[in-house]
Amino acid sequence: MSERQSNLEGLVRSAIEKIKEVVDVQTVVGNPITAPNGTVIIPVSKISVGFGSGGSDIPAKDRELFGGGMGGGVSIQPLAFIVIAADGGVKLLQMTINASKENAALAILPDIVDKISAMVSKSKEESPKEEID
Repeated sequence: MSERQSNLEGLVRSAIEKIKEVVDVQTVVGNPITAPNGTVIIPVSKISVGFGSGGSDIPAKDRELFGGGMGGGVSIQPLAFIVIAADGGVKLLQMTINASKENAALAILPDIVDKISAMVSKSKEESPKEEID
């Protein structure tokens, strides 16, 4: 590996390591926050990362000369909060007003499943049981 490739690789490694310091799982799905009434709130965020690098390949008498640069950016956008009530109910509170229909359907899906399960359980309890001789 040439000295120039090594220098450019060092720039890229350095940028990736710095991004790893900023972005981790706790950044996307934040640490749970417990309210005094027992409700747990978990923030959910979207992370966008981009970077670019470049180096020179100019013939020179001194082979150790290197010109290179690196730039990057990280964007963290809050999307929603997962709210787990003290009674066990779960809701997804989205930050955007213009949420898609698909996301809105996914947000209410747990409530629908719980209600259907409760109806089925209640129906089974109320139905008369047949005796087998």
